[in-house]
Amino acid sequence: MIEVRPGGRRRIDRVLAPDYLTGVRDRSLAEVRELRDEAAQEETDLSYLRRLLHARIDIVVAEQRRRTEGGSASVVEQLALILSRNAIGPATGSGRYQNPEPSRAESHRRHVEALVSDVDLSDVTSLPDEKLAEAAEGYSAEEESVSLRRRQVQTVVDTLNEEIARRYREGRASVDELLARERHTPGQEPG
Repeated sequence: MIEVRPGGRRRIDRVLAPDYLTGVRDRSLAEVRELRDEAAQEETDLSYLRRLLHARIDIVVAEQRRRTEGGSASVVEQLALILSRNAIGPATGSGRYQNPEPSRAESHRRHVEALVSDVDLSDVTSLPDEKLAEAAEGYSAEEESVSLRRRQVQTVVDTLNEEIARRYREGRASVDELLARERHTPGQEPG
């Protein structure tokens, strides 16, 4: 389960800390954007982890269904179809402008594999029914935890986006300044 540790050093600990949004209206636009970008990156990583979990759940459920229905096609034969439903790539579907790549892809893979360490998903056909059920339950519980944290992070991102939009509506920020800033690389003087 994904726990948020008060005072923790991980990005999720910072983004979901009660004081993360404190004084956001008084911060500079650049600071608000930095907070938003940090939270958006955490959302991307959580979305990636969710997709990994969904793929594992789908593999186990496919094997359970095959056994129940007496199907002859093995999970290996169905693997391309199963995984195509949860293709691993950039996070999509949040409806947000930003689409960063997951920053901790390898650690997420290791995390998912460690959830049910005695389940070898490369050969689900050899597992007894009770081990498959345990795997499905473990992955589903973790997916619920990740989804909860993702929704909480999305709320933070939404709050920061609303603050940025408010500044534009009130004339406290301008698109021209944003475009000028994005045209220049860090450390380069505007010309």
